[in-house]
Amino acid sequence: MKKTEKQGKISKNKQNKKDEKKTDKKQGKGFLWFLGVSALSVALLVSCQFFFENAITGKEKFYDNTTINGIDVSGMSVAEAENVVLTDMLNSRKDIEIELSSRDKSWTLNGNDFEVSNKIQPIVEQIAKYGKDGNFFQNLQKEREIKTKGKDFQISYTNVLADIDDKIDEIISEVEQPAKPASLVFQPNESEVFAIDEGQNAVLVDREKLFSEIDSALLTNKKVKIEIPIIEIENQNDIESLKDSVALRGEFYTNYTASSSARKNNIKKALSCFNGMIVQPGQTISFNETTGPRTEANGYQNAHIIVGGVYVNGVGGGVCQASTTLYNALLLADVDVLSANHHSLPASYVPLSFDAMVSGSYSDLVFKNDRDNPIYIKTVADENKVGVQIYGQKFEDGMQIKTRAELVKILPHGGDKIVPDVKGEYADKILYKGEYLRIKYPREGYESKGYVQYYKNGELVEEKEIRHDFYQPQDGIVMEGVEEPVAGMTIPASDVKIINPQKVSKETEEMVRAKLEKTNPSEFNP
Repeated sequence: MKKTEKQGKISKNKQNKKDEKKTDKKQGKGFLWFLGVSALSVALLVSCQFFFENAITGKEKFYDNTTINGIDVSGMSVAEAENVVLTDMLNSRKDIEIELSSRDKSWTLNGNDFEVSNKIQPIVEQIAKYGKDGNFFQNLQKEREIKTKGKDFQISYTNVLADIDDKIDEIISEVEQPAKPASLVFQPNESEVFAIDEGQNAVLVDREKLFSEIDSALLTNKKVKIEIPIIEIENQNDIESLKDSVALRGEFYTNYTASSSARKNNIKKALSCFNGMIVQPGQTISFNETTGPRTEANGYQNAHIIVGGVYVNGVGGGVCQASTTLYNALLLADVDVLSANHHSLPASYVPLSFDAMVSGSYSDLVFKNDRDNPIYIKTVADENKVGVQIYGQKFEDGMQIKTRAELVKILPHGGDKIVPDVKGEYADKILYKGEYLRIKYPREGYESKGYVQYYKNGELVEEKEIRHDFYQPQDGIVMEGVEEPVAGMTIPASDVKIINPQKVSKETEEMVRAKLEKTNPSEFNP
């Protein structure tokens, strides 16, 4: 009994000791866990306090071994780093050289060409947040990497060049080109009157890519060379249709073989003003304005002109043949003639009602392009004839234009008028009564009409009257001396034959009609 009680006490004591050991172990583990949690809490608290303070104050300090553009900013604040980096970039601005090239052209911009700017502050602020903008463990890892290996950040020099956008845009404007469609080239002095200019493709600069390349290049270099990136948009041209869009619409020639060299000069001079002319749709052209004043200073010479039904010398004589040649070519090309006037005397080089008299003071040839396409004028001249060719939109197939002159009737002249030379203007030739000097022959006049005819496949489909003219008859003028012969003086018989008023017969009119038909423009028409 006693032994049993003693053994029970021993067993109980052993059990108590085991329980005490277990309790001690539990208490030790709990303490270690407590220490770990406490340390972590402190670290988190410090970290949170650090980031919280920075978020509130904005006073981030750069990690050790941090550089910007090669400048050590370790431990600096944003303001300090910004100041030192900006100063360095501005001092280096003079060394900046941007060379841009495109095809066979190049442009160079130097740092001193630019105004100064400061756009680096937000970039420096963003760099300062590196390693402080993730979770705690990421930030710790980044901080360790920076402190161990170091990290260099780059800021492009574009951030200190204030007007770089404007200067680059100026260069872009020189590189870019709008699309130019294919077009006709009028070359009136060449055997091939029209050539084709194939135009040009549109060229655009990829502006966003160009600025990105400049910005990237100036991150690490002060001197950069960049090929300007372009986008070329190809033209879609129908060259064959363009070639087929223009044709000779009408041409007319007049002969001046018997003219003096001065008269030929004047005709060619006036027509040359129209050679190569392109008349746009709706445009109105004046002959007088185009040829300019008929003066020696303007290249015109003395030749016969008609004044009051009489041929006299005058600067610019013959220019009316130029206007008449142009006028008839315009009619055959179906161009709208707004103003044309006949001479006081019929012209020998065209039928009645197809002359076009011009005078700087009161008569002009005026025409207008009433078509939807341009018309092109070419003039030609040699020693025997002059001509005008009118090009433009093709006539519809089978269409042809001709002209026709009609003599309505002859207007008879009144014969000679004998005029006493009371002023003595011709006293060196005639002095006494019965002495005669012819100044002007009488000329018959004409009433005439001009028509434009439209043919389709050789058949007349329309005829339009465009002129109804009256070339007034001209009386002859014979001057007679006014002195009475001395008694016994015999006045020699005058060789001037006085012409009586004209009597017009049917046969006379038929002869004139035959002559008119013989000189009709058809012999000069295409």
